[in-house]
Amino acid sequence: MDCIDTEGYRANVGIILIDGESRVLIAGRHGRSGWQFPQGGILREEPPEQAMYRELREEVGLEPSDVSLIGETSDWLRYRLPERFVRRENNPVCIGQKQRWFLLQLEANTERLCFDTTDEPEFDRCRWVDYWRPVKEVIYFKRHVYVRALNELGPLAFPQDGPPPPPAWWPRGWQRALKAEA
Repeated sequence: MDCIDTEGYRANVGIILIDGESRVLIAGRHGRSGWQFPQGGILREEPPEQAMYRELREEVGLEPSDVSLIGETSDWLRYRLPERFVRRENNPVCIGQKQRWFLLQLEANTERLCFDTTDEPEFDRCRWVDYWRPVKEVIYFKRHVYVRALNELGPLAFPQDGPPPPPAWWPRGWQRALKAEA
């Protein structure tokens, strides 16, 4: 059962999985063209960290022993759904998601990734990409949350020198927003 708060936001976890080459995993939606980080809803009474490990297993087939937990965002990051995606017939109505983001280091071999652990897989493919690339790949209304999650968790992912600079294709407004948050 989904956990939707009084403001209409569904509680959710997002997973940033980084490999030994400082690349992050994005996965392709099953039967669709979209790419995103693994993510999923938090069940009632389920702690966010427990939900993250459940989603990790369901979506990409990894167990807690396959990863190390590096960190998580300090608070919920929210995005609102565009009106055409809001299902008004549902009760309660979900207008968006509030997410706790987790940064995980892959410790296992990439061959452990598996997308058919459930009857209805979320993903059917994946690829490892540069740190900021998922911002460009994800559906437009999630981009600002990806920017905020990657920015907040970047110093943990790259403790020596900090995260790589934002790419040249980023809109100037995003770059200004990152500087303001710093």
